[in-house]
Amino acid sequence: MKLVFMGTPEFSVPALLALISGGHEVAAVVTQPDKRKGRGKEMQSTPVKEAALARGIPVFQPERIRDNEEFLKTLKTIRPDAIVVIAFGQLLPKEVLTLPPCGCINIHASLLPKYRGAAPIQWAIIDGEKETGITTMYMEEGLDTGDMLLKTVIPIEADETGGSLHDKLAKAGGPLILETLKGLEEGTLKRVPQAGETCYAKILTKDLGNVDWSMGAAAIERLIRGLSPWPGTYSRLNGKTVKLWRAEVCWKAPGVEETKAGEKPVPGTIIAVTKDGIFIQTGDGFLAVKELQLAGKKRMDAGAFLRGYPLQAGDKMEG
Repeated sequence: MKLVFMGTPEFSVPALLALISGGHEVAAVVTQPDKRKGRGKEMQSTPVKEAALARGIPVFQPERIRDNEEFLKTLKTIRPDAIVVIAFGQLLPKEVLTLPPCGCINIHASLLPKYRGAAPIQWAIIDGEKETGITTMYMEEGLDTGDMLLKTVIPIEADETGGSLHDKLAKAGGPLILETLKGLEEGTLKRVPQAGETCYAKILTKDLGNVDWSMGAAAIERLIRGLSPWPGTYSRLNGKTVKLWRAEVCWKAPGVEETKAGEKPVPGTIIAVTKDGIFIQTGDGFLAVKELQLAGKKRMDAGAFLRGYPLQAGDKMEG
């Protein structure tokens, strides 16, 4: 097929490479404009742009696709059979959606209709889902609401992080889009309307990582994994910001006898400190923090942290 590919972050790159190696003609790549990043505020290309240019594929970077007659004229000149979209970052207007004869096909990182929206990978972990996956679908004007085509299911492991699941799903997108395009060419795919339970995966912001210690230990532990590596989970300790990287759920803390209802310490209180863990009271159970990072310092295990920053029972983490 003759294709236009639309994508922006690193997550999109494996699908682009799969299309190229799979024998399709990627006539053009569309990605978001370059942005200034880092302390030096230097202009940086998107990962998709870098991958495309390295392979001699023309790249277009419109600020806006909607109401952009010049860009629409460019697409009409290319005359793609289909447009493949994955984590592009802009909604496509009707005149683009209806342009290619085989449609605009989206690669979405969830098992639709659950987790429509911007951050399906992280929210699946935060919400305690046991599995997620990739769905290919026809695009329409609604947000991730089009008819589904194919799915790949990926189990969510007990120690899964947002970063590790991101990589698994990115890798799964390539084979699935190749299978989808083959089915479209052969006319063997059935459109499946989305029906049943749905939810919205809202965009991630840094304030989501500010731990509310009144939550249960299991929910906080999932939050730590889901928001790793970005935007990260954090709390305040003696006036300093501490980033939490890895923790375990515990129902008993070392050397601490069970307390009666109403007698347990305020959530966020450090209950016990051992050579390899900091045990913190939550709204339900204890969180044993195993890996953390003080602002301006390196990420380290609890033992190394405690050698440089001694803590004791009664100290308090605060949101």
